[in-house]
Amino acid sequence: QVYLVESGGGLVQAGASLKLSCTASGGSFNTSAMAWFRQAPGKAREFVAGLSGSGGGTMYEESVKGRFTISRDNAERRVYLQMNTVKPEDTAVYYCAGANSPYPETWFSRRAYTYWGQGTQVTVSS
Repeated sequence: QVYLVESGGGLVQAGASLKLSCTASGGSFNTSAMAWFRQAPGKAREFVAGLSGSGGGTMYEESVKGRFTISRDNAERRVYLQMNTVKPEDTAVYYCAGANSPYPETWFSRRAYTYWGQGTQVTVSS
């Protein structure tokens, strides 16, 4: 069992930067693909960014490419989401997710991830 705890959310102005962290405990973190999803009010939870177990493979949702960067520190058992040039449409609860393999069956589907954190709120004001 892997337990995930997110931190780093908050209220920021458009154009600012924010860095989210996800700390994992238990399980085999180093061999697990990790991802960030987000859910805005009234909308479905959507994939934001993903990273393979080794850190060598990444995937991003189109609207965050060039603005967000996912990274991981396997020694610290943490995964990060660096968010730059944030926009009001980035407002959502951000969730950390972990798969049971170095690469998920598919990056974009919630069903590919077994472990979830409780989420951290990110609010971007215009």
